[in-house]
Amino acid sequence: MTFQSEKLNKVKNYIKEANQIVIVAHKSPDGDSVGSSVGLYHYLLKLKKNVTICHPDPAPYFLKWMKGTETILNALEHTDLLKEKVAQADLIFCLDFNNLSRTGEMESFLQKSNAKKVMIDHHLNPSNEFDVVFSETSSCSTAQLIIDFIEAMGDTQLLDKTIGEALYCGIMTDSGSFRFPSVSAHTHEVVATLLKAGLQPYIVHEAVYDTNTFDKLQLHSFAISERTEVVEEFNTIIIHLTKEDLERFNYVKGDAEGLVNVGLSVQGIRKSIFLMEHDGIIKISFRSKGEDNPVNEMASNYFQGGGHANASGGRWIGKMEDAINKVKNVLPEFS
Repeated sequence: MTFQSEKLNKVKNYIKEANQIVIVAHKSPDGDSVGSSVGLYHYLLKLKKNVTICHPDPAPYFLKWMKGTETILNALEHTDLLKEKVAQADLIFCLDFNNLSRTGEMESFLQKSNAKKVMIDHHLNPSNEFDVVFSETSSCSTAQLIIDFIEAMGDTQLLDKTIGEALYCGIMTDSGSFRFPSVSAHTHEVVATLLKAGLQPYIVHEAVYDTNTFDKLQLHSFAISERTEVVEEFNTIIIHLTKEDLERFNYVKGDAEGLVNVGLSVQGIRKSIFLMEHDGIIKISFRSKGEDNPVNEMASNYFQGGGHANASGGRWIGKMEDAINKVKNVLPEFS
């Protein structure tokens, strides 16, 4: 059981005694990190707590429809105020990451904070930097765990449409729209709970997936037609975009979202690997099909990353050509 009574009682006391609560998530926010943060934020507001969401960097545009995202402080645009909030915090919820290093520029002043730190996450191998750890690697998303947390706190009646939309967004995006193996009967049970609280799933789906710009569509078309390679021997697709490619199509954060899943949608393909040159490094997304076909070890062993069995991330410092060659060279080890 993820939310053991002893740990839960500690957190109840932390919340009760806290004058200022901060919610933190990982660098490069996604639907799960933003959705779980916003969902927990609105829940804590209902408990009459002072709470601030502090993220390392801004959320992509297609997630800013959620009520509450307008209040998020980020370390790039609100540096001083964010540092002040973290310094004043009595309690910090750490969502969707298992190590403070995942918070980028925020790591140093989170480490200095005397606040109690509560981790709620679904990634492997949590560090010992937290006072209380709620870790469930079988969960499809941290957002699902936030629903479980609220229920374990005895506050299911506080769930509403606003909380439901944020948490559904996290579940929907991190589960690949409910198609990854991590989706369980329990996933659908918690979604049913959100439906009873007023959630309308189509609103969330349209807000996330039907907000494309023409530049984004052109970028995806270019990536598929000009930057996609099929490695038939290993049933793998490799997609890449260079810094120049991004500039050509006026890239803004979030425009490459979903490209790695396009590769995985091709008939017969069991691995899709997407490399993108951005912020001075090459970011790599790994996706795969099947419980017997993990990609997390490839990410951790060779690309300074890790994650879930079928959905992981990594990075490469160097040239795109070298990164692609490295991927090809290690593919036989994981096939």
